[in-house]
Amino acid sequence: MWALLRSFSWQELRQHPWRNAAAVVSVMLGVALAFSVHLINASALDEFSQAVRSVGGQPDLELRMANSNDAVPLALWGRLQRDAEVALAAPVLELNTYARPDAPPGEKRVLLRVLGIDPLQVALLAPDLMPIQAAPPDDTRQRERLAMFAPDAVFLNPLARQALGGGQSGERLLLQNGLSLLRVRVAGSISAGGAALAVMDIAAAQDLFGLGERITRVDLRLRPGVDRQALQQRLQTAADWPAGATLREPGDAVARISNLSRAYRVNLTVLALVALFTGGFLVFSVLALSVSRRAQQFALLAVLGLTGRQRMQLVLCEAAGLGVFGSVLGLLLGTGLAALALRLLGGDLGGGYFSGAAPALQWSAWAALVFGALGTAAALLGAWGPARLAEKLPPAQTLKGLGQAGSGSVQLSMGACLLLGGLLLALMPPVWDMPLAAYFSVAALLLGGIMSLPALVGAVLDRVAPWLGRSLLPLLAVERARRVRQSAAVAVSGVVAALSLAVALTVMVASFRGSVMEWLDQVLPADLYLRTGAGSAQDSAYLDPAFVLEAAKLPGVARASTQRVVSLSLDAAKPAVALIARPLRDPDGRLTVPLVGDAVPAPAGSVAVYVSEAVVDLYGARVGQPFEALGRVLVPNKPLSPADIAQNASFFVAGVWRDYGRQGGAITIDQSDFERLREDSRVNDMAFWLAERGTGEAEGSNVATLQDQMRALADRLAGTPGGEAGRLLEFGSAREIRAVSLKIFDRSFAVTYWLQAVAIAIGLFGVAASFSAQVLARRKEFGLLVHLGLTRRQILRVVALEGAAWTTLGALAGIALGLAVSVVLVHVVNPQSFHWTMELALPWGRLAALGAAVIAAGTLTAWIAGRAAAGRDAVMAVKEDW
Repeated sequence: MWALLRSFSWQELRQHPWRNAAAVVSVMLGVALAFSVHLINASALDEFSQAVRSVGGQPDLELRMANSNDAVPLALWGRLQRDAEVALAAPVLELNTYARPDAPPGEKRVLLRVLGIDPLQVALLAPDLMPIQAAPPDDTRQRERLAMFAPDAVFLNPLARQALGGGQSGERLLLQNGLSLLRVRVAGSISAGGAALAVMDIAAAQDLFGLGERITRVDLRLRPGVDRQALQQRLQTAADWPAGATLREPGDAVARISNLSRAYRVNLTVLALVALFTGGFLVFSVLALSVSRRAQQFALLAVLGLTGRQRMQLVLCEAAGLGVFGSVLGLLLGTGLAALALRLLGGDLGGGYFSGAAPALQWSAWAALVFGALGTAAALLGAWGPARLAEKLPPAQTLKGLGQAGSGSVQLSMGACLLLGGLLLALMPPVWDMPLAAYFSVAALLLGGIMSLPALVGAVLDRVAPWLGRSLLPLLAVERARRVRQSAAVAVSGVVAALSLAVALTVMVASFRGSVMEWLDQVLPADLYLRTGAGSAQDSAYLDPAFVLEAAKLPGVARASTQRVVSLSLDAAKPAVALIARPLRDPDGRLTVPLVGDAVPAPAGSVAVYVSEAVVDLYGARVGQPFEALGRVLVPNKPLSPADIAQNASFFVAGVWRDYGRQGGAITIDQSDFERLREDSRVNDMAFWLAERGTGEAEGSNVATLQDQMRALADRLAGTPGGEAGRLLEFGSAREIRAVSLKIFDRSFAVTYWLQAVAIAIGLFGVAASFSAQVLARRKEFGLLVHLGLTRRQILRVVALEGAAWTTLGALAGIALGLAVSVVLVHVVNPQSFHWTMELALPWGRLAALGAAVIAAGTLTAWIAGRAAAGRDAVMAVKEDW
């Protein structure tokens, strides 16, 4: 076999280097994209895991409250300290806020996580959080020994120092608490990695933020030999164990973010493998044409004693060589792309799960072997059909140039079975919370459609041919395409695969974008929106009750609405759910929640809540049924009157609403019900309807005047005549928020656009290679046509018409397959991956542009290839048969 590879296969490679290079490049690009995406995601997740371990330390267990707004009861902390199986119970205060340097240029706020710790215990549980004091001068050394206990001392990690412009020891920082700014002093550093982090003495943090004796977490170190799970079971099943208190392992945070981002990471990897999938079809095209061109040579080898199995092995060895070489190049290119992306973009590819991280590249030999094997497997799968063709060719007939009969009926049957199997797979539920069956459904639909392509070509051309009886050149082009429909299918298979996937992604993105735009119109009904911060800083970036009351009475305000957001942990193994408390009906009594389906009235003695689609999938909430999981964590934190107790007996799911902002899930409750349950008057967001909206410049003037009044109100209430409190306010109109949201959406799908472009480019490259090979192999046919009186111009026209016919059919098949795949992506993959639904939207203009581009490229490629084959060499080639 090695001798045949050197003498027979190597000569084929030397004679047609560009055609084989196309197959190598397709495999290389597919492997490079998939491997680089994997490296970026793995590096980001590893960086996040290290940061969690660094910040969380090495406790055996940690105690948290399911409601982020609740503090750990001090009695429970004392009970754990006295437990015989607990060696150490260290209190921690966690909060997120915004910080900026205390200097005129320092207007940019930085999201900062603040940890209040016990400096005497932190070294035993979390050494990376141990404050490192800056070296003081000799005369102040004694005073600085206790700096870590100072009421205004903070210690910053490297990313916080970088984000705050250096964060050198002795510098002053401003931390936000509501509409107030608290001054602190940088006293040193900590070695913990991850996002921007500051450490303080827990008592100092409690006093600084006015939180009394509040603690949010207790880290437990157990005594040697204690069974962790048995301790959890004993404590949490006790009759007096507080509702909402949970004991969990420190690694749960890593598992939660891994599970939350897994769907995005898997989908992105699958999209990256689209290029490799298309590359497999390009390998199929290249080797099918190569086997067809060398059919008489394979027949001669058969006469000389080479068995059919050996001929098949020879073609598979050729494909393996192309696959291995392309995979090695792809791994090298993928490593370079990942390193460049991590350096320029960080670890976030658009999903927002690892934003702000700048991880180091984590290269894995096992991952390289897996993706290298995938590249080689794609080449071998693409070569399977040509290898079987080489195995089964009849030597005698092939040497006479008679070829062999096709197996169109078998291919059509297999194609129909694959299409049916794809439809059945699309109906299956997710596996391990991932749409694995849906991925196989997409592959089955594509393979089934492509295998049915020869029958489609024949059926269409059989009906077109009678209409061209009076047009010689078009009839000649169509008749040849009819007779060699297998070759036509080979030529366009790669572009059908690429175009169908491009169409499917285009429809999916357009559907998602259209649904997001419609959702934004529903959730942004007001003229102006106000907040002081977003995301995880909701407990420190809030609006004071006094400001809320006076802002609603300002001149020019017709109506104001407020919103409070609280994080709830319904399950320690799943991401937190956002509880949104706001008025749910407008002044006319209409429900303002973007429902999916109809609402159900809550029975007497129940509190109506509306859950997002993610809560339905993740926690089993059902419309018209009580939601017991919410009742276990959202417990009253103030005394209730008998009437309130009767009214707030249970939570009832009154409807399901669509939420594209929170993949982990969201629950909406009316503000009046929330205020009856919780002693929490803070507000995170406000919405304003203007009394006189106006148009154009008048509208902008009214909004600007109202913003100035609100900033002045904030400064007056906070006692900051310099405007510090007013500058904490962030305003946005519905139009501005909509534009920013769509910009974020487009940025999130930027990677998808690039992967789609690469797949299309590989498919068109395959069309070029296929047409070039077929046209060059037809020199004898062109010579005969010249002898029969056709001019070179007419031959080129025939070739161009053939290319137009083939690519037109390929484009139609690709669009049809793409629409079928898009239905699976929109209605199966997205709901199973991200737990939200969307409406199918068909961007006919873009789809027509994609199809037209493919037809134009195929026609032009065929014409260019025909120029090289229809010259004087074609005339001389006829002599080879004399």
